[in-house]
Amino acid sequence: MNLKNFLNEEQDPQAVEKLLGRINSLLTSQEVVEYIAVQKKPVINLSPDCIALTNRRIIFCRPKNFGLSMDFQDYSWVDIADCHIKEGIVGATFIMRTTNSFTNMMDYLPKNQARKLYQFAQEVEERMRGLRREKNLETLRASAGGVTVNNTTPIIAQPQQFQEEKRPLLIENEDPFALLQKLKDLKENGIISPEEFETKKNEVLSRV
Repeated sequence: MNLKNFLNEEQDPQAVEKLLGRINSLLTSQEVVEYIAVQKKPVINLSPDCIALTNRRIIFCRPKNFGLSMDFQDYSWVDIADCHIKEGIVGATFIMRTTNSFTNMMDYLPKNQARKLYQFAQEVEERMRGLRREKNLETLRASAGGVTVNNTTPIIAQPQQFQEEKRPLLIENEDPFALLQKLKDLKENGIISPEEFETKKNEVLSRV
């Protein structure tokens, strides 16, 4: 990696060089470092904390034992709910929250570096929200077709395929009230039209 690529916002060159030397061994196949922010406290700090953004995760890097070792905390982008910054008189604080409400933060970041972190995070978050939304829709489609979904089996059915197959929305022996709730969820997520909802609802009510 070219060290100069990560010094655009006046990052500490020694801190970036040390971090890159450690982080290279952590990168997975096809993973690359996109940006590095280096903490800058108002007092002398020979081993500042850093945040590294890759195309797959956020890595909080905190040197220990006077820089002889380093503590890494990494979070996959798909598990991150949101990131934001708070700017103060001296630097800014970058705050990250995961989808299960765990938070991590780093303070005393130069404001221009914190803004870069935020900008990059917002772009990735938008893509991740889209992926999570698609996953939820696929789960609803699979449920409507009587398919059991588990955490280890990805849903790969496409909307067109779902429409062409005309999988049954209703299961004869299923509780009518549960079916009505399922139909409502499908309508609200745009999977079936309001007309289809009314037709299927009437079918369910006719059984009660």
